[in-house]
Order: sequence, then structure tokens, then C-alpha cells
Amino acid sequence: MHLFFKPIIFTLVIFISFSAFTQERKTELFHKIDTYLESSTKNGFSGTVLVAIKEEIILSRGYGWADRENKIPNSPSTVFNIGSITKQFTASAILKLVEQGKLKTSDKLITYFEQAPSDKQDITIHQLLTHTSGISHKTGGFRYNEASKEQFLKEFFESKLQSKPGTEHLYANANYIMLTAIIEIVSGQKYSSFLHEYLFKPTQLESTGYKSIRFNTDRLAHGYYYNRNDEQWTDWGTTQQYLPYNHNHWYSIGKGDIHSTVEDLYQWHVALKNNIVLTSETRSLQETPFVAENDEDTSFYGYGWAIFQSDRNTKIVTHNGSNGLYFADFVRFIDDDVVVIYMTNAFLGRESEYVAKEIGNIIFDENYNPTPISKNIYELVHDFMKTNPSENAENLPKYLNQALKNEFNDHAILNRLGHARLKKEDKPGWALELFKLNVKLFPNDGNLWDSLGEAYIKYNEKEKAIECYKKAIELGYERSKMKLQDTLKN
Repeated sequence: MHLFFKPIIFTLVIFISFSAFTQERKTELFHKIDTYLESSTKNGFSGTVLVAIKEEIILSRGYGWADRENKIPNSPSTVFNIGSITKQFTASAILKLVEQGKLKTSDKLITYFEQAPSDKQDITIHQLLTHTSGISHKTGGFRYNEASKEQFLKEFFESKLQSKPGTEHLYANANYIMLTAIIEIVSGQKYSSFLHEYLFKPTQLESTGYKSIRFNTDRLAHGYYYNRNDEQWTDWGTTQQYLPYNHNHWYSIGKGDIHSTVEDLYQWHVALKNNIVLTSETRSLQETPFVAENDEDTSFYGYGWAIFQSDRNTKIVTHNGSNGLYFADFVRFIDDDVVVIYMTNAFLGRESEYVAKEIGNIIFDENYNPTPISKNIYELVHDFMKTNPSENAENLPKYLNQALKNEFNDHAILNRLGHARLKKEDKPGWALELFKLNVKLFPNDGNLWDSLGEAYIKYNEKEKAIECYKKAIELGYERSKMKLQDTLKN
């Protein structure tokens, strides 16, 4: 599984004042947050959460399993893949080199790479840090495939820019991989060694790193995903099993795949706040909203952090990350001195991205009552299919709306599940009914009519298949033309 994530932009509805965080209120918050997370475990939620208010940790707990097979529970010391939260460490390493006088954010790529072509020679370190280099998010390969530094640099310099450097924010992992190459050139050290010496060791982050592990591997959280073909949760393993064992990790390094714990990330927050790693001036620079991330100018990107304002006009500095299985969110309510750190090793769906937001709403709104995180949507559909005959398919949307607490509106879900079942069912059953239901729900999607046509072909209902292909073509789905011609011939 491989998904692309940007920092989540959210608005927090805030009604209570900061002075209302009494000890009694903090105790109340612990129980409310803990109940929300604990009640979500029955739907498959697993992960860890840390919440701190005014330098007091009010909740630091694990939920569900780090390793289901061996019954190892998640805990605050469980180590997760933190995805693109890695970028703040890469940015901090660059800024540490700035403090050491070894480079400037205004430096251009041609300073470090004589092979840089004319269209990329003037890209600056600042532009790499803020994703304004113009490089495409497609530059570079799949994170766990082997690639040497030379191979990545060749791809970077040969790629086509999507915009003129410095003109547009285009989030691209390749920017931070390039920054990693610069760190190694300027420092004369490997990326991991530099981070350990100048970031992790001074702040005593004992459970944070890229590939090197200095702790018991039993503390690594396994990643889990719902396999819609096998209709069950599957153990993906740990990140360490997938990262190249050698130094050919240049599709991954610098932009993601650092591992850490909620405890370590909170310690990192404290270190930043107390200027242990970077000076206050450098930290302010890192948290400066340099460039808008969206057209509404409601979220901005700094150096490895996203920055925006709450409804009360208070500053929030945040970043999230994922590799498609793990998801992590690090939210710092700067003006309120509140921190929420969240990690999960079983991505249930969109709701898994909003846990920190929900916790923020709980903290700042006394009247807010969150509902538990829903099951993975594919698992929900399979649950319904296991307890209902295919003739009851029309009741599925109502079931999903109730379970998801909103209207089911994803064209792809039933289509994917229909194709998975089509491979297993020799006679008309759930596969056919899922396709029929999908075109009823989304009648203007030609792809769905094409899928229904395929099902009718399998079950030798040629005339119905022809009608489906004609409908798909009418809706602009060109691929159905060849299928229609073949069906008419045969």
C-alpha cells in the first residue's frame, strides 16, 4: 500500500479560555479522551497518544496491539514509523548547519552540484525546504525500492519542473531527499550520523532514528492493513523489514520513514521550546509561515512544519505523515502550550487522519463529544455481506451511513469489492449485486457501468452486458468501446 499525504488542514472550534485548564478540567479531559480512544479499539483502532497541557502530560497511553500475533500491546514507548514528520528533523539538520556557518538557506543547488542543469541551478535551499522548487511529487520511485544517491540525483536533475522555482507551493518528497544529499555533502557525515550527533543525542531521543535500532525490536509496532481480497486484516510487518539493508535507500531517506515514540516526540517538542537544539531565532525561522499551502491562504508551510491559525487567532504548528499503513500527527498549539501527538499502526480510513483534531476539539470545547472511530469501510461491507444474503444489497448504504456517521459517497469502494468477489463467485451473487447497487448509487459514472458489464459477461448475460457497455460509452468511458465490439462479435 502506498498513499500520498500532505499535512492535514483543520479548523478547531474553541469555546473555553486557556485559564479554564484547572487540574479538575485536566482530569476530566483525560477520561474523555481515553474513553474516545478506548471505545474505538473495538472497531480496530490501535496506536498511542500523548496529550500535554502547560508542560504537564495529562495522557500518555497505548491502545490495541503493536504485534497482534505475539499479543504485544501498544504503549507510550512503542516505536512507530512517523512518515513525513521526518521532514522537521531534516529541516532542523539543515538549520543546524546554518547555525554552524556551513551553509545558507539562500544557497543554490549549483553550489553543491556542478551537474545541475540550467533550469535547476538556481533552486535554493529555502525553496527545497518550503516545497517551492517546482519539482514534481512524482520525482523519485517507491520508497522501499533500492536506489543509489547517484540514481536519485540523476532523476531529480532530469525531471521536468512543474512550475518556475519560487513561484508555487507543490508538496514533493524529492525536495527533502535533495536536502538530505546536501546535509551529507556539507557535514561530511551520513544523514543518520548527523541527526544522531546533533539532534537526537543532545535531546536524549533514545528511540528515534532512521534505520539504526538501539532498542529491543519487540518495541517496533507492526503495520496492519485490511486485505479486501482475503477479507481480513493482514500483518505487513515493520518498516525495518522493507527499507533497503544497504545505502541504496534514496527514495526514502530524509522525507519519511524515521521511527519514533510519542514520548520521544514530546521530548523533542520540549527541546525545541527550550532552545536546546536550535536557538530561539532559528526556531522562529523554522516556524515562519513562508508560503501558502492552499488557495484560501488558511495554511502555510515553514521549514518542515505546517503553520496556521485557530479560530481564536492562535498559532498552530503541525505536521503529519504516513506510509499508507502507519499514520502519525504532531500538533503543537503554540500560544496555548498544548501538544497532541498521535500514532497508529492500523489505518482505518479518513477518520484515522482526524484523531488529533478530535482530541483538540475535546480539549478546547467542553461540550464536544466525539464518536468512536469507525471500522475500515471494506471490513464494514464484508461484515454486512457475511450476515446478509445478496438479495439484501439495497440495505447496504443505510448500514454504511449509520456505521460511518455520514453519507456513503465513494464510487470506488463497491467497485473494488465487486471485482474481488467476481474472481471467487462462479454463479451470480454478491459481486453482481455490488456492481448493480453501485450504478444505482452513482448512475453517471461510466466506469461502474463497464464493471457491471464485465459481471454480466461472466454470467453469460450478453444482452445486459451490451446495454451496460453502451451506457458506459454514452457517459464517456472510452474503454468500453472495444469490449462492446468484442461482445457483439461473439
